[in-house]
Amino acid sequence: MERAKNNFQVIDLTTDIGGMDDKTRYPAVNIKPKLHKPAIQKNASVVTVNRPDLRLKPDIGRKVKKNQLINKLNYINFRDGTVLINFEHLKYDKIVTLKAVPNPCVGDLVDCLWSEGQNVGPVLQTYRFSSILISNGSTLIKIEPELIRADDEGISLLLPELGYEISSRRGKRHACEGINVQLIQNSTVFFGSLQDFNGFSFRVHLKAVPPQTFEWMNPEHPVNVMLSNQEVTFYTGECRIIRHTNGQDNRSYILEPLKQEIQRFRHKEYRSERYELTPSPNIVFEHPFTGKRVDLKVVDLSGSGFSVEEDESNSALLPGLILPELELNFAGSFRIKCSVQVVFRKNMATDSGRKWIKCGLALLDMDIQDHLRLIALLHQTKNKNSYICNNIDLDALWDFFFETGFIYPDKYAAIQKNKNQIKETYAKLYTRTPQIARHFIYQDKGIIYGHMAMLRFYESAWMIHHHAARKSSQNKAGLIVLDQIGRMGNDSHRLRSLHMDYMICYYRPENKFPSRVFGGAVKAIRDPKGCSVDGFAYFHVRRPTVSSPDLPEGWKIVETSAEDLRQLSDLYEHTSGGLMLDAIDLTPDKINCDSLSKDYREAGLTRQRELFSLTKNGHLKAIFMVNHSDVGLNLSDITSCVKVFVIDPDDLDADMLSDAITRVAEITDKTDFPALLYPAAYADEQEIEYEKIYNLWVVSLQHTDEYFRYLDRLLRYV
Repeated sequence: MERAKNNFQVIDLTTDIGGMDDKTRYPAVNIKPKLHKPAIQKNASVVTVNRPDLRLKPDIGRKVKKNQLINKLNYINFRDGTVLINFEHLKYDKIVTLKAVPNPCVGDLVDCLWSEGQNVGPVLQTYRFSSILISNGSTLIKIEPELIRADDEGISLLLPELGYEISSRRGKRHACEGINVQLIQNSTVFFGSLQDFNGFSFRVHLKAVPPQTFEWMNPEHPVNVMLSNQEVTFYTGECRIIRHTNGQDNRSYILEPLKQEIQRFRHKEYRSERYELTPSPNIVFEHPFTGKRVDLKVVDLSGSGFSVEEDESNSALLPGLILPELELNFAGSFRIKCSVQVVFRKNMATDSGRKWIKCGLALLDMDIQDHLRLIALLHQTKNKNSYICNNIDLDALWDFFFETGFIYPDKYAAIQKNKNQIKETYAKLYTRTPQIARHFIYQDKGIIYGHMAMLRFYESAWMIHHHAARKSSQNKAGLIVLDQIGRMGNDSHRLRSLHMDYMICYYRPENKFPSRVFGGAVKAIRDPKGCSVDGFAYFHVRRPTVSSPDLPEGWKIVETSAEDLRQLSDLYEHTSGGLMLDAIDLTPDKINCDSLSKDYREAGLTRQRELFSLTKNGHLKAIFMVNHSDVGLNLSDITSCVKVFVIDPDDLDADMLSDAITRVAEITDKTDFPALLYPAAYADEQEIEYEKIYNLWVVSLQHTDEYFRYLDRLLRYV
């Protein structure tokens, strides 16, 4: 008997089996039927149960007729599955369960072959046949047939007229393959494999590697579990041990996650708005634990995640589970791929009492164009007149710009000589929906009432520009498009593919609307690391047609080094403490960043950056950031300018700075361009003439709550 026990795998079936009161005893008989051996999976194991309370009542649950039993058995044969054969000990109140593969069944007689790897002989000597259990999803079907024969090869049984369905499991358990387990408790790591799971718990098989012993594991304390394959970690979480088998070297543990909700991201007061669509999309994915296709209905949807409906008896989403590849299917009309993580599970019930599980999934990443399509759909759901990156009539857009005064006479005078090039640039931005540009339109019956655009001009910052609206008491189009941009940032900034850590905007302080919106946000947030504003003096530079003389002795224009940017950071942190340098890529770690230029080239556009430093006798005096872009990418040419950052004003007068700017223009082949000088106070001190002040506003999208709290107050009174 000891030899037999060594061949058994012990599995706790208390989740499968209720109480058992049947007293029927079947003697072993010796009538041999014809057994036809099918293909059987190798390494199948014996299941033993050593619990006196595991008894099945024959009169509970739904009745299952004989023809249905035959169909179930044939289906199991079709998929090379197994049934469970229960035996009761002749003397003791114990049960042993063996796995068997049923042969095709056409009548009352069913022949089953024992799964390989089982030592059946000792069981037949000391146990008597009791019943058959057939898995039926979240329930088991119990059959009490007449025993015809049982030997080392198989068992033959005569089916009764009825079987009984037993409500045994809270949820169907899904068999797993190829998922590795690491279980950690008190600095000890046990390795093993995932055997099966559902949305409530999972079973793992562990090995103790000497000097490890399972006595090192305290079942009364939580454990940390990691589930992965050779490439991806799908789940990590803290679990409690529900129960376990006994064994010196190998054990099975049933584990239950301690949390039904995880906090993947920092809590936000202003969460993404959720919408219930009609028709609602489905999610389709291959479950990483089973490799099987899962298709679930979406309950509600937002730009940062969605929730789905699961059947309680067939749940397969654990809180914390990562799904690397998932598809949102919108009625077959279009599909969006993404990666997500399950962040919560909630028990729900319909008015009729049907129980179901609501699972929330947070977006981890999505292709930037796919996310645009999703956001555009949701914004249309909220307001039928709100559009994102829609196909737009460019003539209507230009008419809108002139009519609203966005292009005023002085601005048109500055751009009219390049109008054909500007038209071509806008055609690329507005008709090809490149990854680096977004436009937001409020339009009703073909008439544009509001417009705002965004441009990703820095590695992790999007620049808001071209804000205009018709004056109308019937709508607040300007505020609506502003709200659209804010909500898109709130939905998008966590997705790496969008590179949206910051939103920035250049505006003139005398313009009332941006001063109230953006300047007011700075005052309301009151944290320069959340929202900041810095002023630049703006003036035009026209490079002389003749070459400029060399700089005076000791003065040099050299390539900017990381140490130069470190000095700039130290100065800026002391004088401002804001977000500007992080947003516009002027920190030491971004000195060589240039991946964004590739995205511009793919869109048929230009974006380049060059950095130079002005030194005197080796001492840093100023840094120049030279930007090159297509004409009209920004109508104020802020994307094609020279930014000047004065580090040390000693000995750096207006004439010296002008000579240095001219020298930089010669090196970079710029002729007629705007310059932005920081700090603006330096221009006043040196009596440098400038046309206007431009404020650079930056908001960190880690501080969206403060921004939206302020915007809510503002919109309430506008």
